This record gives sequence, structure tokens and C-alpha cells, in this order.
Amino acid sequence: MKEKVKSKEVLRKTIEDLKKKGKRVVFTNGCFDLLHLGHVRYLEKSKSLGDILVVGVNSDRSVRSLKGPERPILPEEERTEILSSLACVDYVTVFDELTPLELISSLQPHVLVKGGDWAKKEAVVGWEVVERSGGEVVILPFIEGSSTSNLIETILKRFLKKSKNL
Repeated sequence: MKEKVKSKEVLRKTIEDLKKKGKRVVFTNGCFDLLHLGHVRYLEKSKSLGDILVVGVNSDRSVRSLKGPERPILPEEERTEILSSLACVDYVTVFDELTPLELISSLQPHVLVKGGDWAKKEAVVGWEVVERSGGEVVILPFIEGSSTSNLIETILKRFLKKSKNL
């Protein structure tokens, strides 16, 4: 599935061609560190909003800047390959900036999707770019308890508890 992983430049041209063929392009982004059920449901719902789902993935450097020096758990090469193996994901690209604004501006998707941890569309990076070009911003409901931070916490608690009992 590595053929789904594209550079930003190649992806821009690919998306341009797909739009000319009348395809509705959906874009979302995130760190996607330790993929979990919440991510999968979110990506499947995102795909249902159009024909082509593009996922922008924060680079390792970008994740460290946003989440701290201990993250990401998985390097960007693994995160992109895991995402590209999902049937609902059509293309994956890595961006090094702190936000996907440049990528969104380049791709001009029809739909920009974010999760329910974003309270309102005006807080979503790139919303103005998408709406100015006639697209829409969709905020999907948050799936309670499904987060990478919760997953890391659970692993640490269980591991520490187990190691103390040895």
C-alpha cells in the first residue's frame, strides 16, 4: 500500500486530475500515533463524505513540537504505511509544518474534516481556504475514551503495575 503515500507535490497533481474527473475530495489530518479504533471510525466516516480520502500526517519533527519530546511513539514511515493499509484511505502525505494550512491551500479539498475535539469550525486550520473555494468543513463527533494519550496511559499503568509485582 506504499503507493498510496505521495509527496505533497505529486499528491497535488493527482488530486487536480481526480477533481477534473468529478471526484469529491475529502481531507483530514493528524498525528495518527498508535492507531486506535477512534481513528479507524473517524477515517471511515470521513471517507463516506466523498470519493477520495486524503490524510495529511504530521512529520516526526512536527509531532515532537506539538506533543513533546517523547512523541511520536511510531516514526512517520510506520504511521503512513499503517494508514495507507486502511481500505478507506486513498492517499497519505506527510507535512512538516505545525499546521496543515499550506497543504490544504495546495490541495483545495471539497471537504475538510476534523474530530469532535474541535468545538467549532472557526478553530479548524484551513476552514476559510476550503469555504472560500466552495467547500465545506465537517466536524465529526468525538469518540469518548479513544485517544492515543489514553492508550499510552493504560499501557504505562498496566506495565508499571506488573513490574512492581515482580
